Amino acid sequence: MAPTDGELVEAVRRGRREAYDELVRRHAARIGAACWSRLGRRGPVEDMVQETFLRGYRAIGTLAEPEKIGSWLYGIAVRTCLDWLKAKERSQVSLDSPGPGGAAADPSDGRLPSPAEDREGNAKLLSEVEALPEIYRETLVMFYFRKQTYREMSAVLGITPAAINARLAKARAILRERLGGAATP
Repeated sequence: MAPTDGELVEAVRRGRREAYDELVRRHAARIGAACWSRLGRRGPVEDMVQETFLRGYRAIGTLAEPEKIGSWLYGIAVRTCLDWLKAKERSQVSLDSPGPGGAAADPSDGRLPSPAEDREGNAKLLSEVEALPEIYRETLVMFYFRKQTYREMSAVLGITPAAINARLAKARAILRERLGGAATP
């Protein structure tokens, strides 16, 4: 029988690094979904996932309830992404301001692929998914992109399956409206 998350946390605290590797394997998809839902194509999702697990490893001694490491790591992921977004925001340059040498800044922020790289419909859909309010985007990403069940999502988000269903319905309605009735996920 496989060890529980709580048992693995205790093993890590006793110095067994391979136990943390197992925790990473178990929770990588959820942490990735959390980071992607906050950053989308705007940020270094893989870097934020790695940073989350690094912060978790360093602070594992502070975890009060070892069996709840999934939720704890989720919280770390959220804070890690918010930290990155805040740092990015501080370093942004207005598109209206002159760039180096007095030239206007490049309006391309890298959020969407060029039409030559991607079909226009998919680019528009991804853009609208990224523009959703965070609670709807997060739920949509977990369900459609990470293929998580309502039960898995409920455990990660700390809400009922009914609330998840309501969020998905609202996200679909928003996308349907924005895309002019076009097919949504």
